[in-house]
Amino acid sequence: MVKNQTYGLFLLIILPFLKEISGSTTPAPAMPVLDPHPVAMKAPATPKANANTVQINVDASVYFPLEEQTDEDPLITADGSKINEKNPRQHRWLALSRNLLSRWGGKIEYGDSVMVEGISNQLDGVYVVRDAMHHRIKNRVDILVGPDDNIMGYWEDVKLSKL
Repeated sequence: MVKNQTYGLFLLIILPFLKEISGSTTPAPAMPVLDPHPVAMKAPATPKANANTVQINVDASVYFPLEEQTDEDPLITADGSKINEKNPRQHRWLALSRNLLSRWGGKIEYGDSVMVEGISNQLDGVYVVRDAMHHRIKNRVDILVGPDDNIMGYWEDVKLSKL
C-alpha cells in the first residue's frame, strides 16, 4: 500500500517535468516484474555430424611437441601453425595420418574441424586439424597435449567426423 502511494506521489511531482521534456503527460511504462520461478534452459548445442559428413573409424594416440616425437622444429605444425609451448593442449589441435588428408588423397584438409569420440570425457570433442603424421602410419589421429598434462594412451575404434 505504501509502495503504491509513494509511486503516485512520485508521479505527481515528476509529471510536470515529464510534460515539459517530452510534450506528453503519459508516464513511462512500469518496469516488468521478474518471475521468481526457475526456467529450464537448453545447454549449448554440441556440433554434430550430418548425413553428408565424413565419418571414419580410426585409432588414436597423443603426442607432445618434443623433437623426439615430431621433427627438428616441434613447435611448428605441418600447416605452419605455432604451438604454445606452455600449454599446447589449449589449442585443441591434432595430427592426422596422411592417408586421411586431402593432400595425399583423403577427405580432410588442414584447418578442418573434426569431432573425436570414443577416447574419454577429457579428450573427446572438437579439434582442428593442424599436423600430419609419418607416412607409414594409417587411419590414426594424434592429439596434441603437453608433457605436463600427464595424458598417455592408445585407443582403438575411435570415431572421427569432419564437421
